[in-house]
Amino acid sequence: MRFRKFERRFSISAQRLSVRPHVPWYVRWLIAIPFLLALGGVVWWAYDSGLALAGFHRGQAVKELEDLRENLTQLQEENAKLGRQAASFERQAQMEYAANQEIAHQIKILSDENVLLKENLSFFQNLPLVQGESESDLSILRLKVERDSLPGEYYCRLILVQSVKQRGKAFQGNMQLIVNAVQDGKKVVLQFPMENAVQEVAAYQLNFKYYQVVDRAFKVSPDVTIESVQVRVFEKGVREPKVVQSVGLS
Repeated sequence: MRFRKFERRFSISAQRLSVRPHVPWYVRWLIAIPFLLALGGVVWWAYDSGLALAGFHRGQAVKELEDLRENLTQLQEENAKLGRQAASFERQAQMEYAANQEIAHQIKILSDENVLLKENLSFFQNLPLVQGESESDLSILRLKVERDSLPGEYYCRLILVQSVKQRGKAFQGNMQLIVNAVQDGKKVVLQFPMENAVQEVAAYQLNFKYYQVVDRAFKVSPDVTIESVQVRVFEKGVREPKVVQSVGLS
């Protein structure tokens, strides 16, 4: 067996031995790179030609893409500008709405004052007739009790007038409101001003020579139902009221 292997290796029938020169790897790469670049160029040219044959032009596509980006930027700027304008218009509309509300409120106040002035004018025009009919030194005229806009708030309006014989003398005193009401099914009596409320007591003081227009607000619990209000006017230093008058809600 060993002889036969030796014979096959060194006899005429043995495999041929080839001798090749050794080429470094970087030389091989230097030789191969131009061919690879050429092959890549051919592939790229074939790809680009295929796109052109299919109707796709790269330069036109790039230009269209740039145009789309420019349009997108313009639309974003216009959108931001329109957003700022919309916010400005909204603020302006809010300001105009608030101004209109304020004007409407002032118109209502002026309208109420106009009605009150007309009532006072009518009162003063008829004042000599009223005084001629009155026998009291002090009279309560145009007594009204009205609800305010808020629950539980009321206004009491009246005019105090001295008779002709008392006009040379100033009247000094105070006013008191006695409110007859119902709360939780029970009758209650409320007094204004309250004795321990110093500022409220000062607001009910009276001091006039001919007449005085009185407009006083008072507040009760929202669950209180007012039946009537009695006005008592006291002269300074006198415990008994000089004049008393009652009225229901207007």
